[in-house]
Formats: sequence, structure tokens, C-alpha cells
Amino acid sequence: MPVPDKHAARFMTIEQVAEELNVGIPQVRSLLKSGELRGLQIGARGLWRTSVQDFEDYIAEAYRQAAERVEAGLVEDVPSETDA
Repeated sequence: MPVPDKHAARFMTIEQVAEELNVGIPQVRSLLKSGELRGLQIGARGLWRTSVQDFEDYIAEAYRQAAERVEAGLVEDVPSETDA
């Protein structure tokens, strides 16, 4: 069994989540507000953090939902980044 790195980050900032997902900060705030992505507010300023595990769970659920839509025939084509 691998030994966890005691220096590995347990939590991510909104900015880190946005960077990992390649989306804007407002999109991450929306995910937190809707509850799609679990997070917590820390300190007097109410800074948002999400755990690495909750982030990984969000991604796994997004993949599951996408596969479900593809299987149901609800996705006609997968657009490329240049189609936008």
C-alpha cells in the first residue's frame, strides 16, 4: 500500500479548480453554489476550498453522466475545441 505524501495538498482553491478544468472562476463558483462540486468556506473572508477527493468525485460523476447521455443517444457529435 503506498504511503501518502504528507506534503500533498488536501484542498484546492477556486483558481486551482478552474485551471484544472480549463474553465473560468465564475463557472467554478456556479458549481459550488449548485452543490455539483462540494466545497467549504474557511475563515472570516469565507474563502472557498474543495478537497482533492471531492474534485476527483466531481470529475468521475461528470464522466458517468456524459457516458449515460452518449449511450442514450442524446449526444449527436463531440465538437472539437475549434468548433466553438
